[in-house]
Amino acid sequence: MAARFNVEFAESAADDLLQVLAWYASQDVPDVGKRLVAAVVERVDQLAMFPDSGKAVPEFDTPWLRELELPPFRIVYRREAAVVIVVRVWRSDRRMDPSLGGNAEQALPADGGKLAR
Repeated sequence: MAARFNVEFAESAADDLLQVLAWYASQDVPDVGKRLVAAVVERVDQLAMFPDSGKAVPEFDTPWLRELELPPFRIVYRREAAVVIVVRVWRSDRRMDPSLGGNAEQALPADGGKLAR
């Protein structure tokens, strides 16, 4: 059986999910935000068994920075030796600024990196 990877959320990704919840709540449809966040977390779960299942982020030329697509979101993550760190959850139409590549390199998990599920 293949080894399972730890999957963690950087503070930036956790903040992105909180912003999704807040935006949908401000539109008086908080249940939509909750469903979308739950779908993101469920999609990220696959990375524990298949850490390379995402594709390379097109704005960067780095094999360790990958993304999963879950319209309307891009789930950007860092793949390391035994851990996957989700660094951003952005709308699919948003492009990452290549000059911010260092931010992904330095992303650290928030509170031990575990997002409450």
